[in-house]
Amino acid sequence: MQRLTDKTCVVTGAARGIGRAIAACFHAEGATVIVTDLDETTGAATAAAIGCRFEKLDVREERDWRRLADIVPVADVVVNNAGVTGFEHGMVPHDPEHASLADWRAVHRVNLDGTFLGCRYAIGAMKRRGTGSIINLSSRSGLVGIPLAAAYASSKAAIRNHSKTVALYCAQQGWQIRCNSIHPAAILTPIWEPMLGTGPDRDARMQALVADTPLRRFGMPEEVAAIALTLASDEATYVTGTEITIDGGLLAGSAASPG
Repeated sequence: MQRLTDKTCVVTGAARGIGRAIAACFHAEGATVIVTDLDETTGAATAAAIGCRFEKLDVREERDWRRLADIVPVADVVVNNAGVTGFEHGMVPHDPEHASLADWRAVHRVNLDGTFLGCRYAIGAMKRRGTGSIINLSSRSGLVGIPLAAAYASSKAAIRNHSKTVALYCAQQGWQIRCNSIHPAAILTPIWEPMLGTGPDRDARMQALVADTPLRRFGMPEEVAAIALTLASDEATYVTGTEITIDGGLLAGSAASPG
């Protein structure tokens, strides 16, 4: 039997990368999937390719979440995946000394505000039934300091903490609504492209970025989707307020300390 049969699942930032892989995985497991993204063209194409529904959503905007709540008032699974690094338009300072307040706020507005609003929507969409699974995409960077990506690390750390708060709040209300966070490290998605580039040194850059990873490679989006699938399914109904790291062993010990 498919693991998500009869479940309605909303995935944010699902036009590409990890979000797309999760949406495709959930659809293959029998779910009714709503692909959401700010990028209407790519998002609609992704939804069509998978065979599911697309809704445009800017996770930063409360009015967009209200509109989604009207369109999809009941959901069984919500994956808050939409996120940015701050380097989407080129390499700009994001260290604690030189990052601008505007850039700091821009990253937090997508990653943290978007997750807060997504969790709030999810609670409203699940509490009538009293069950559901909220899955928040944090990062390995939310567990350690990242000197050159301070805003990203801060936002992902806050997602980790907020996931636990949501889990406890839902349990306090007597609901079987679970909330967990996933913490990927280097997963090969378009978000890495500004750092990898297209020049002859691309392979060398890739190897350098995973040099401290015990498995010596990037993870794949489908490997993250497999973790999300377990958390979304009824196999994980006693799992809430926890975090799952998928990092190729990076945080296992001092021999693999992050660079």
